[in-house]
Amino acid sequence: MSARPGRRGRDRKAEVLLPAAGRHRFERGDAPSVAVVGGGIAGLAAATGLAERGARVTLYEREESLGGRLAGHRTRLADGSAVTMTRGFHAFFRQYYNLRGLLRRTDPALARLTALPDYPLQHSGGLTDSFARVPRTPPFSALGFVALSPSFGWRDLTAMDARAALPLLDVRVPDVYARFDEVSATAFLERVRFPEAAHHLAFEVFSRSFFADPRELSAAELLLMFHIYFLGSAEGLLFDVPSDPFPQALWDPLADYLQRLGVDVRTGTPVHDISPVEDGGAQVRTRTGPDRHHAVVLALDTGGLRQLVATSPRLGSAPWREDIAALRTAPPFLVSRLWLDRPVHAERPGFLGTSGYGCLDNVSVLDRYEGEAARWAARTGGSVVELHAYAAGPDQVTVREELLARMRQVYPETRRARVVDARHEWRSDCPLFAVGTHHRRPTVRTPHPWLTLAGDTVRCDLPVALMERAATTGFLAANALLAGWGVRGQVLWTVPRAGRSPLLRAIGALAERRPLR
Repeated sequence: MSARPGRRGRDRKAEVLLPAAGRHRFERGDAPSVAVVGGGIAGLAAATGLAERGARVTLYEREESLGGRLAGHRTRLADGSAVTMTRGFHAFFRQYYNLRGLLRRTDPALARLTALPDYPLQHSGGLTDSFARVPRTPPFSALGFVALSPSFGWRDLTAMDARAALPLLDVRVPDVYARFDEVSATAFLERVRFPEAAHHLAFEVFSRSFFADPRELSAAELLLMFHIYFLGSAEGLLFDVPSDPFPQALWDPLADYLQRLGVDVRTGTPVHDISPVEDGGAQVRTRTGPDRHHAVVLALDTGGLRQLVATSPRLGSAPWREDIAALRTAPPFLVSRLWLDRPVHAERPGFLGTSGYGCLDNVSVLDRYEGEAARWAARTGGSVVELHAYAAGPDQVTVREELLARMRQVYPETRRARVVDARHEWRSDCPLFAVGTHHRRPTVRTPHPWLTLAGDTVRCDLPVALMERAATTGFLAANALLAGWGVRGQVLWTVPRAGRSPLLRAIGALAERRPLR
């Protein structure tokens, strides 16, 4: 893909990535059959990119609903209310160009997303940072954060190791992985000498976004996050959230759109193995038997990808299979959603990041922004509160009890509240970007020309992370297959792949004279 500067959202320096040249779409008689295995964000993006060009797509999803880690299911509370339980809060940042482009297929104005006015970060020592008034345009975003932050002052800035911090000014993708993948996020922060409060509030929050302990997380991923949100993009740190549960707001409309394009959506259909066939393509075996396809996209989480490759012995090369088998998942995390019999105080934000409160990483008040929760709260006079513990464990019951106690510490008015009902999601299926593992992560392309990979596990040499990495690799997986058939793929967008300011890049380049190890 070639790249040139382009305009998307408010950032005039965002880059547009053009796909390989080709015809607009397949003719009716030459459309290939493609299996997309996995119905999360990556699989939905791949299926969309292929089906819009006329490919005959079958989407296989092992669960009964689409959305992957953002799926949801209906449940009934003790008071008789029917509600939707999901895997919890996710922030749709304005830098998520390709994810937001996917959602625009059914919601052109993104009316089903609502903006949260702030992203406060509270430390147990009493300090709270806010991003509501921080400028969006770099470098004023970072300078504004320092100027407005009670936890990171100018005195702290002068105490930092300036040379060790220089790489933050010149993050280049993919070079950042060559320079910092062998270093942990914690080691980098200690070398830079960030003040303790800022360490927790600004950077550990980023590492926790990967559901990882910062002592295990690659520093390259941490620097990438800094680039995406502070010095690489003018979109800022504020974000949007769906105004209804994920299925109703996002995936049900997208499933309808795909089906109108002719996609065969098969939920509740796990794929057992994939076998290459001699004249190209593969057989995809499910409980109903094998299906023949010209190409396959594997858009699975880390564990699902490992398992499917393990049960498909003819897939890939030996080194490729070894790299897949070496993939690791992050520690377990817990999402506890509580329906309370009384409201939290009116000034409580929709989302609050926390640090220093044991295993509690954030608190969401769903009835501040989610329609279903708001209707329940209005009808009952209560509130719906969600608690997250990342890199938690190993005992789920203990973590549940601590989350409840910490909620009552952070929001003391909940001490008198009765829990009407509760639901808990205890999972361990997020990828772990451990120190020194970047070179072994699989890429979109594989040893087979008819097989591509997608998902947030997949290595991508663009400044994308989390949900946006899933969406971007999904489209890239589709584009790779389409290019092989001479069909033009999806145009993609990204924040700049290097620092925005020539001066800051020049200053940051000085750090290469003393690499961090």
